[in-house]
Amino acid sequence: MATRPHTRRRHRPHDHETRAERKLRTREALLDGALSMLDDRPFASLSLREVSRAAGISPAAFYRHFQDMDELGFALVDESFARLREMLRSARESDDYEGAIRNSVAVLARHVHENRGYFQFIARERGSGVPALRRAIRGEIRLITSELATDLARFPELRSWSSGDLGMAAALMVATMVATVEELLNVPSSDPPAEQRVLDVGERQLRLIVLGMGQWRGPDGELEPPPTRPGSASR
Repeated sequence: MATRPHTRRRHRPHDHETRAERKLRTREALLDGALSMLDDRPFASLSLREVSRAAGISPAAFYRHFQDMDELGFALVDESFARLREMLRSARESDDYEGAIRNSVAVLARHVHENRGYFQFIARERGSGVPALRRAIRGEIRLITSELATDLARFPELRSWSSGDLGMAAALMVATMVATVEELLNVPSSDPPAEQRVLDVGERQLRLIVLGMGQWRGPDGELEPPPTRPGSASR
């Protein structure tokens, strides 16, 4: 059964819950109920009635939490990507590119491992889901790309890069990470060696992008300063 990312707060016993806590618990039950049915079917096939039944509430009560099924789908996308962005930001705090790449791949692998069913939902909806969810997922990926570009700009060696070039480099890195996720989802969780091979390839591809950045020529045709260990230059 698929589970959502571990972002939920710990609740008090139900008989001591406040109204706000009870409402949050019901909302989480709706999200969990929807996700539990998405192992082998598209989101568009879910009905409001069956999701409400899985959460143990009436269909009328559904509307106290979500305007419609699309809004519930947006919530599934938003919650997990928010957690993933937070984890990736922490992983990029390393003082060198090698460390940042290694940490990012490890974080990505752990997040996918802990939320495999959820990422299967994302992978499926990104390519063939309803248009509204596809747009939401693309928006989240663009946000991750934008945040990565901002982080790249903090390195002294990349301060001369234009925002467009930083965005392009970040997009290449994020595309590699997305491809790595999709490859991980195709590997049985019972095959750790195969999973490690996928991670090794993803890490090498990211390193190759960094090496290529050192050979990139800007709009004026000048060779851009190559990425080096950030700690080797003053900020």
